[in-house]
Amino acid sequence: MTEPAASVPPGLGLGCWQFGDMGDGPYDARRSIALIREAIGMGIRHLDTAVGYGKGRSEEVVGQAIAPFSADVFVASKAHASGRDEPRRVVEGMLRRLRRDWLDLFYVHWPRTGLDLRPMMETLEALRAQGKIRLIGVSNFGVAHLENAAQGGRIDAYQVCYNLLWRYPEKEIIPWCRAHGIALVTYISIAQGLLSNTPRSPSSFEKDDDRRKTLYYRADVWPRLEGSVQAMRSAAAVRRASLATLALRWVLGRPGIVASLVGARSNAQLREKIAAAAGRNLPEIDDELSRLSDLAMHHIPEVGNIFNFYP
Repeated sequence: MTEPAASVPPGLGLGCWQFGDMGDGPYDARRSIALIREAIGMGIRHLDTAVGYGKGRSEEVVGQAIAPFSADVFVASKAHASGRDEPRRVVEGMLRRLRRDWLDLFYVHWPRTGLDLRPMMETLEALRAQGKIRLIGVSNFGVAHLENAAQGGRIDAYQVCYNLLWRYPEKEIIPWCRAHGIALVTYISIAQGLLSNTPRSPSSFEKDDDRRKTLYYRADVWPRLEGSVQAMRSAAAVRRASLATLALRWVLGRPGIVASLVGARSNAQLREKIAAAAGRNLPEIDDELSRLSDLAMHHIPEVGNIFNFYP
């Protein structure tokens, strides 16, 4: 068995939730496979999926896509918190769908209120010892959850929602992870498209678009954010750059951030994000974005997470 990577690859990773096709309508797996292989051809080596992305379909698509060069790709997948015995069954299912002998990184996707995380972590450590998984991570945890989980095993990575419009992790999560040597991997780095070149209002979303349910598009939040986002866009325009590029570079340049996950539904989107991640902002640009972000955060309530999800 080829030895898997021992650490999270730095830089850009491809988020694969969209390949689970969790919406309605026709789905072309061949197109998804081609896009993943295109990403690998462009230098992306970090793929991130989850059991919950299309009930395992995303993992199946990733498995098919990476089959020709599986040993050269770092694959992370996620499942929700559970008891002592469930992780063995879950990991075996992941490996079957991904067509691999190991998983580079297993994340506990969300904690569960009142659940002791130590037995699950102990089982994950046993699976690590067997070579089934290499790294153990968590996502969307609070500090109390982190401290509880760390009593049962070593936490190597934390996947965190973090961007110019969601900076609450800077208060406790990011400092705790940095103090404990935990790699930070960001997601939703351009705020569900709000920091893109063509942001859309909630009224333009399809009925099954999950963004309708998130904090950014709440009736009491969205109108207040429009002005802040426009100010950021104007700052980017002065520098003849897209806000999406500057926002992604801002995240990748923050202390403690090892990698950032991005989504793509086309080769053009993929190329744009890879090109953005290849550079870095000048310090004065990051300072200006941080100042505008500070103002925007006054309009964003601290509610734990942007998804209104509290398992």
